[in-house]
Amino acid sequence: MGNIVTTVWKERMHFESDNPSGHKMTVYDASAEDGTTVGFGPKALMLTSLAGCTGLDVVSLLNKMRAMVDDFKIIVTGELTEEHPKHYNKVKVDYHFYGSDFDEKKILKAVNLSVDKYCGVMEMFRQFATITTEIHYHEN
Repeated sequence: MGNIVTTVWKERMHFESDNPSGHKMTVYDASAEDGTTVGFGPKALMLTSLAGCTGLDVVSLLNKMRAMVDDFKIIVTGELTEEHPKHYNKVKVDYHFYGSDFDEKKILKAVNLSVDKYCGVMEMFRQFATITTEIHYHEN
C-alpha cells in the first residue's frame, strides 16, 4: 500500500492534513472570501513538493560527491492555464547555489541526476507540464 494522508475539514475553507510521519499542516483556499490565509494553497503545495523532492536529491548527491556549497535554494515558478480546471502547464525550476570555489561539474551532474532520474515528483509534473531548469551560481 502507498502513502496515506488524511485531510479533515476544520472550519470555513480550512483543512488540516497529516502525512505518514505524523506532522500536520493547514490547507486553505487562497481565494477564500474570509481573508484568512494561514497555511498552504493546494497548487502552491504542488510546487513546494517539486522543490522539496529535487532539493533532497541534489543535497544527497552533493554530499556523496563531496561537493559542498555554502547555501542552496530552489525557486519554482508555475504558470497556470487560463481555462478551468486551471492547472500548471509550464514550470521553471531555478537552482541557486551560494559559495565560492564551486565544483560546477559535480553540481551539474547532481542536478541532472535529480531532474532526469531520481525525482519522482518531477516525473509526475512531466505528465501535464513543460518543465525547464536553470542553475545559477552566486559567489560569496
